[in-house]
Amino acid sequence: MTLNKKKLVSEPIVEFSTGKDPYIKARKKGATRWILAHVFHGSNKLFITIIIFMIILSANLSSITYIIIGETISALLGGFTALLGNYILVLFILGIASPVMRIVSRMLVEILAQRLERDARREFFTNLLGKSQSFHEQMKIGELMARVTDDVRMLNFLISPALSLIVESFTFLFIPVIYIVLYYPLQLIIEPIFFSISFLILLRSYSRKIGPITGRLRGNFGLMTATLSETLSGIEVVKATVQEAKERKKYFTHANNYKNAFIERGKLQAKYLPILVLALVITAGFAHSILLFNFGLMNIGQIVAFLGILGMLRFPTNISMFVFAIFRLAGSSADRLLELMNKKTEIDENKEGKEIIFKGNIAFEKVEFTYPDSKKPVLKDISFEVQTGQTVAIVGTTGSGKTTLTKLISRLYDVSNGRILIDGSDIREYSLQSLRDQISYIEQDVFLFSTTIFDNISFGRVSSLEQVINVAQQAQAHDFISELPEEYQSKVGERGVQLSGGERQRIAIARAFLSDPRILILDDSTSAIDSNTEDKIQFAIKNILKNRTTILITHRLSQIRWADLILVLKNGKIVAKGNHEELLNTSEEYRKIFVKKFDIEEDQLLKEVRK
Repeated sequence: MTLNKKKLVSEPIVEFSTGKDPYIKARKKGATRWILAHVFHGSNKLFITIIIFMIILSANLSSITYIIIGETISALLGGFTALLGNYILVLFILGIASPVMRIVSRMLVEILAQRLERDARREFFTNLLGKSQSFHEQMKIGELMARVTDDVRMLNFLISPALSLIVESFTFLFIPVIYIVLYYPLQLIIEPIFFSISFLILLRSYSRKIGPITGRLRGNFGLMTATLSETLSGIEVVKATVQEAKERKKYFTHANNYKNAFIERGKLQAKYLPILVLALVITAGFAHSILLFNFGLMNIGQIVAFLGILGMLRFPTNISMFVFAIFRLAGSSADRLLELMNKKTEIDENKEGKEIIFKGNIAFEKVEFTYPDSKKPVLKDISFEVQTGQTVAIVGTTGSGKTTLTKLISRLYDVSNGRILIDGSDIREYSLQSLRDQISYIEQDVFLFSTTIFDNISFGRVSSLEQVINVAQQAQAHDFISELPEEYQSKVGERGVQLSGGERQRIAIARAFLSDPRILILDDSTSAIDSNTEDKIQFAIKNILKNRTTILITHRLSQIRWADLILVLKNGKIVAKGNHEELLNTSEEYRKIFVKKFDIEEDQLLKEVRK
C-alpha cells in the first residue's frame, strides 16, 4: 500500500484535508493548549501584545487619576488654589486617554475573538469532512450542529469578553497595590494584600466547583438540540404513529436538565464570597486610614485617593464571577469539540497515491468486513471478478450485505481482511480523490441538496446548461423538469421534498451520467420508478454504460437478466454466482428470491426458463 509512513506520524489519517494543519499537535495536548495555539497563531501575537499593553496602561492611568484627585482635594483644603488649574488639566487628559485606550483594546479583542471563532469553525468543519462514513453514522446530526454552532461560538465569548476581562481583573488587582505602596503609608498595604490572597483562594475554589456544572450545561444543551433535530427530521413518522406526547416528554426532560444546571450555577454564584470579603476590606481600609489621619500620617485628600484606589478592586471582584463562568463554559465547549476532532478515522486520503484513469476491472480477493465497534463480520470470504465493461448484479435477502459490499469499492469503509483490486492494484494504493472521482454511486434513498435542479445534477462538476439538459434527457428527467415554473432553476426544497421519489431518482441518475464514471454502482436506484419510465431509463442506461463497469443491487428481473454476472449473497457470503439461466437451474437460494418476489411456484419458474 502506497502510504507515507513519516507523514502518518505527524498528521492524522483523514479522508479530506486542505493542506497543512497548524493545530494538530495542540489538539492532542488538550483544550488549553489548543485554545492558546489559536490565540497566539500568526499576527494574533501582535494583537495580544497591544491589548495587554493597553490594559496595563489603562489600569495605571486609573490609579494615577485617583492620586491626582487626592492631591487636588489636598490643594483645595490647603488653600493652594493656583495649582487647581494644573490638576484639572491633568485630570481632563487622563479622563480622555483612559477610555480611548479601553476602546482600542476592546476593538482589538473583538477582532481576535472573531478570528478565533472563524478559525475554529473552519477547523472543526474541515475535520468533520475528513471523518469516515462510520463516524457520521454513529453521530446524531443535532449533536454535531450544537457543537459546530454553539460550542464554537463559546470560544468567541472566551476572548470577548472573558479573556480580556480576566487580564483587566488581574491588572486591577495588583496595580493598585503598587500605587498604595508608592504613595501612601506602608501600613495600608495590609488590606489589599489580604484581599488579593483571599480572592485568589476563593476564586480557585469557585472555578473548581463550577467546572462540572458547566460541563453538564453544554452536555444537556447538546442532547436537547439533538432531540429537537431528530424529532423535526422525523416529524412525519412522529405524527403518523401519534408519538407527539412521547417526543414532547423526551425533549422537556433534556430541557429540564438544562434548566436545573443553570439553577445549580446560580446557587453557586449566590454564595460567591469575594464580594463579602471586599466589603469587609474596604471598611477595614477606611477605618485604618482614619486611624493614620489621627496620627498625622495622612490627610483628607490622601484618604479619598486611597479609598478610590481600593475601590478599584470592585472590578475584578464583580466581574470574576461572570467571567470565570464563561471561561469554564468555553473550556467545556473546547473539550466537546476536541472529543470529536481527536477521534481516529479509518480511511486515509493517500494524496501521494496513484492517479490514473481506470479501465474498470474489479476483483475481490477473500474479502472480509466487520463494522467498527462490532465483532460480527458482515461479509465473509468474498471473492469474484468483474471484467471491464461488464455488469454484475447482486441479489439476496435483506441484511445479506449487498449495500456494504458496494460501499467497500469506493472505500467508504476499508476491508477488515483481504483485498479489493481495480485494474490489478489494491484500491488503497490509489489516492482517494482519484478513486472516488471515477465511481458514481446511486442509492435507493436519494439525497438532493436544497438548491436548484441544475446545481443538483451538476454537483461536483463544472457544467453548462446544455450538458445538464443532455444527461437529464438520457435519464428521462427532462420532460418533468421542463414542466416546472423555473425549469432547471427550480428549487427542490430540503432533501428534494418538492419532487416525487421517482423524480429524485432520475435527478440522481442524471448526476451520475454527467460524472462520466468508469464504475457505476446502482443500489436499487429504480425502485421508485414506474414500469413505463423504467423501460425508458433502462434503454438510456444500456447506452451510457457501454465500456463501463456496472454493479447493480436489484430485484427487478428486467435488470438482472442482462447482467453478465449475478452474485447471490446470504448472511454475508456468496452462495452462488453465474448468469440468470444458470442460477435458476442450479441455485435454490436464487430461485427462492423470485418465488417470494413474483409469488410463483419453483416448478413453474423453471419451466419459464426452459422455454
